Amino acid sequence: MPATTSVAPCDFVVFGGTGDLAVRKLLPALYLRDRDGQLTPETRVVAAARAGLDDAGYRDKIRGEIPRFVPADQIDDAALDRFIARLSYVEVDFAHEDGWPDLTHLLEPRPDVVRVFYLACSPQLFGPVSARLAEHGLVTEASRVVLEKPIGHDLDSAREVNDAVGAVFDEYQIFRIDHYLGKESVQNLLVTRFANTFLEPLWNNACIDHVQITVAESLGVGTRGGYYDASGALRDMVQNHLLQLLCLVAMEPPTYVDRETVRDEKLKVLQALRPMTQQDVGRLTVAGQYGPGLAEGSAVPSYQQEVEHPDSRTETFVAIKAEVQNWRWAGVPFYLRTGKRMDRRCSEIVIEFKPVPHPMFPGSDGTSEPNRLVIQLQPDEGMRLHMTAKEPGPGGIRLRPVSLNLNYEQTFQRRSPDAYERLLMDVVRGNPTLFMRRDEVEAAWAWVEPILINWAQAEHGPRRYPAGTSGPTAATTLIERDGRAWYEGSI
Repeated sequence: MPATTSVAPCDFVVFGGTGDLAVRKLLPALYLRDRDGQLTPETRVVAAARAGLDDAGYRDKIRGEIPRFVPADQIDDAALDRFIARLSYVEVDFAHEDGWPDLTHLLEPRPDVVRVFYLACSPQLFGPVSARLAEHGLVTEASRVVLEKPIGHDLDSAREVNDAVGAVFDEYQIFRIDHYLGKESVQNLLVTRFANTFLEPLWNNACIDHVQITVAESLGVGTRGGYYDASGALRDMVQNHLLQLLCLVAMEPPTYVDRETVRDEKLKVLQALRPMTQQDVGRLTVAGQYGPGLAEGSAVPSYQQEVEHPDSRTETFVAIKAEVQNWRWAGVPFYLRTGKRMDRRCSEIVIEFKPVPHPMFPGSDGTSEPNRLVIQLQPDEGMRLHMTAKEPGPGGIRLRPVSLNLNYEQTFQRRSPDAYERLLMDVVRGNPTLFMRRDEVEAAWAWVEPILINWAQAEHGPRRYPAGTSGPTAATTLIERDGRAWYEGSI
C-alpha cells in the first residue's frame, strides 16, 4: 500500500456541524483520513451550529454517530479516540453576531495554520457567513472556503452567490465541491483516456456511436422533501453531477494535469453544448415524476404523497439528449438520465462504439453486440470493456458477447476512499483541480436555464412513472427513435 502523506496543520471549521451532511459524510471522511495518518497532531475540527451543545456534548454525539456511517472493520478505537479529541463546538448564529466572538477567540491564536471554512449550510447563508468571517478578521491568505451545491437556483442567483463569496475570498480560495469528481472511477477516467495510447485514437465521432450517462437511485426523497420540492432533479443532479461527468468524457487532452488546465478544458465543453431552444426542449428532454409502486420489494407512495404536496410538478426524473458542437464530437449524441425510485441504484458512463463496418461471419451462430466501455461509478467502482468473442468448440463459429472486467477493490486489494476523503484533503492542500470554477458553474446554469423556463411554462407537468421502474416511457422513446436503447447492465 502506498505511503500516506500528511497534509498541513489546519483548523477545519464546519458551519452546520450538527447537520446531516457533516454527520453522515464530512466527519466520517475526516476520521478515516486521521486514522490513515493524514491529519497532523495540530489539526483541529470545529463545529459551528445552533444545537445547544458544548465540546463534551458534541464529542459524545459524534462518537455515537461515526459507527453508523463507517463500516465496523474500519473502526480503530485508538484512532477514534484521537479524532474525537480534535473536536470542538461553538454555538454560532450564522447571520447575526451571536457566537462569532467565541469562534474568533478560538481561531485567532493560530493565524498561520490553514483555515478551511466548510459551509454545510443553506446556500442563502454563503454570502452572510463569508461577510461575518471577514468582519471578524478570520480570513487569511491560507484560508479556503468550501461551497456545497446548489450554488443558486438559476443563473442570476448563482452569480449573486458567487459575487457575495467572491467579495471576501479570492477565486483561488473558493472550492465549489461536487463529490462525484472525487470518486476513484471518475479519477480513473482521465487516466484511462490519457495514459493509454490505444483509446485516444478511438475517442471521437469516427469510432463512437453515442454516450450514455446514467445516475439512478432506488430511494425516494427521504428527509430532503422540502429542499427537493423546491429544486427538482434538473437542478439537483443534471446542472452539476451529470454535466461534470459529460465534461470529463468529452474534454480535450490538457497539456498536463494541473490546477487550472483540466478546468479550462471542461469549460470549453460546457461552452460547446448546443443551446436548447423551446422546440429542442420539447423534443430532446423528458421530465418525470414517480407515482406509487414497488421499490426494493416494498410498496411505496408517490412523490406527491412523500412530500405532502398533491399538486407538485417537481420532476424526480430527467432524460436529455445533448450535443457537443466541436470537431471531435460532431454528430455524437450524449444521452443523460437521472431519477429517483428507479428499478436499480447505479451511476455509470457508457461509451458505445460504432458497429463493425462489414459482417465477416455471415454464417455464424450466436449474437454480437456493440463494443462498449462501461465506467461504473457506484455501487461497485470499476470498468468493463464489452467485446465479441468466439465461443470455444469445434465446428462453426459461434459469437458470444464477453467483457473484460476491472474491479478496483479486487484488483488493488484495498478500500477505495470515499470521494469526500480525497476532496477534503485537496482543500487543505489548496488543490482546486477537482472543484468547479466560477465560470464552469455559470456556464452550466446558462445551458440548463432554458430547460427550466420551458418546463415551468409547459401546460402539462412531468410524466408519471411507477416507482421501481426505469422511468417514463417517453424517455425510452427519446433514445429509441434514434435507433438506440438505454443500457441496462447486461453484457
